Amino acid sequence: MDLVLGRFADAELVRLSDGELDELETWLDLPDQQMFAFVNGAQAVPAEIDTALFRRLRDFHTKGLTTK
Repeated sequence: MDLVLGRFADAELVRLSDGELDELETWLDLPDQQMFAFVNGAQAVPAEIDTALFRRLRDFHTKGLTTK
């Protein structure tokens, strides 16, 4: 999961709010394969995961974006 969350965290950590940090922390409890499937679109993203922060994470990887 370091490849998915680690790179995003390295790039975005200083910009995340306390709530977003909490959300990112909850993602660490998800199985790696499941989180990867959500990010790459192989599996539907449940509503509780499909947040603005998750969409930033997905865009970061799928579009090569760094967000502000």
